[in-house]
Amino acid sequence: MLTLVIGGAASGKSAYAESLTLKLPLPRYYVATMQVWDEECAKRVEKHRAMRKEKQFETIESPISIDKIRIPNRGIVLLEDLGNLTANELYDPKGAGVNTAEAVLYGVEILHKQCEHLIVVGNEVFSGGAEYADETDLYLKALAQIQNGIAARADHVCRVVCGIPVYYKGGGKV
Repeated sequence: MLTLVIGGAASGKSAYAESLTLKLPLPRYYVATMQVWDEECAKRVEKHRAMRKEKQFETIESPISIDKIRIPNRGIVLLEDLGNLTANELYDPKGAGVNTAEAVLYGVEILHKQCEHLIVVGNEVFSGGAEYADETDLYLKALAQIQNGIAARADHVCRVVCGIPVYYKGGGKV
C-alpha cells in the first residue's frame, strides 16, 4: 500500500502521517531526509531520533539516493519528507541534479517494493501564486513532478489542513 500525505508548513501533516504509521504492525522504519548542516540541525536530528526510538521506529538516514536503502524486514516505512529530499537531490553535488524527479520517483518505487505500506510526507508549497527565480522554480517543478507521480500511484492521497486530514483518494482507512 502507498499513502501520500501532503500539507503546508506546520499543518500537522507529519504528525498525521506518523499517527497512521503507529496504527500499523511492526516493524516500522523512518526514512529521514534532513541534511545536517550545523549544530542546530544536529541537535534537532538527535531529538527526533530519540522520539522515534520511543515509538519503535528504526531510523534510516538518507538525505539523497533513497534507491540505495535496503529494508531488512518487510514492514511499514515512513518517508519524511519530499521537500527536503527534493532539495537535497537537486542541490547537493552528489545528488541527481536535473534528474531529481526521476531519481526520487525511482527511489520511492524501490522503497515501496520492500515494504507492506509506504507512507510518504510531501509539501504543499504551490499555493503562493508568486513568480520565483530560476533555482526556486526548478525546485518547485521537480517537487510537483514527484508528488504528482506518487499521487498517481498511491492508494491514498491526503492533504492535512490545520491538523484535519482531507482525503482526495482512497478514503480515510489506511
